[in-house]
Amino acid sequence: MSTIAELTVPAVEFALCQTLEATEDLDVEIERVVAYDPGHVMPYVWFAGDESTLAELDALLEDDPSVEEYELLTDLDDERLYRLNWVDNVTVMIHLLTEEKATVLDASVEGQQWRFRVLFPERDSLSSTYEFATEQGLTIDIRKIHQMEDNRHSRYGLTDSQYETLVEALERGYYQIPREMDMEHLSNELDISHQALSERLRRAHRTLVEEVIDVGKEEDESA
Repeated sequence: MSTIAELTVPAVEFALCQTLEATEDLDVEIERVVAYDPGHVMPYVWFAGDESTLAELDALLEDDPSVEEYELLTDLDDERLYRLNWVDNVTVMIHLLTEEKATVLDASVEGQQWRFRVLFPERDSLSSTYEFATEQGLTIDIRKIHQMEDNRHSRYGLTDSQYETLVEALERGYYQIPREMDMEHLSNELDISHQALSERLRRAHRTLVEEVIDVGKEEDESA
């Protein structure tokens, strides 16, 4: 069964460590992670920050040992899009993560760490990748694992009932401002008690929030 894993790797072992250490509040996110030829990976990178930080960015990239070449493509005042050619060590690290026919879905920086979402064709592929990469000296922290089950919404950790309730609530205006349907009427539409609806929504909201801000999960609950 296909698996999506969220992994973190220290920037010092991967890319842009020197640039990140020299700046504060610099957001980094990959625009495109699929290689357009075998020698290039993650070529398009967004940098976001204040004006003074971005003003230093060219000089920082020039000196960063993980960057071979760089080109500014778009300047939107508070964010910039660059095309980067990485040194071989960075390319090798990406190949370590994708050795088992895996696909990097997205990548971004959190503090001094890179965070990746990687799609593996099988759960065993994740285990093999982790073992192989760590044997090669790469420090990988597996933050979350999602099984790609029959329904696409399972990737967010929602149960069927939670997902269906959220869809119903959204379609009937529960989340509109002002609300077009209150919880009492929504519980009647779903033919469940007010308390059951409240608990189901809270659990669904908690699951979605955990997906976004990455706090520790308790055992899965279903409603």
